[in-house]
Amino acid sequence: MLKSIFTASVLLGIATASLPAQAQTLCNTRTHIVAQLTDKYGEVSNGIGMQSASQVIEVWSSQKTGSWTIIASRADGVSCILAAGQGWTNNPEYAQAFDERVGYK
Repeated sequence: MLKSIFTASVLLGIATASLPAQAQTLCNTRTHIVAQLTDKYGEVSNGIGMQSASQVIEVWSSQKTGSWTIIASRADGVSCILAAGQGWTNNPEYAQAFDERVGYK
């Protein structure tokens, strides 16, 4: 029994350690994450929406670099990066053209 538990623990540890960095959720205080987004990436807040009574989803982006980040911020002051990438645009005409091209409208 103990051998099975030990083996399962080792396998779980190996599987978790082998995850790519992008698949691992990055969490810290909201103050720290916002400082990184603004100072290191030049991003600003573009929008926020309530996900639940204790959590909001925020979109940050940089018009200069095109980088974007989506974070979840909890009421306890902890934020987690959910997704990030490049190629962000706030151009509504571009968004409309994309929607039409892929058949959304």
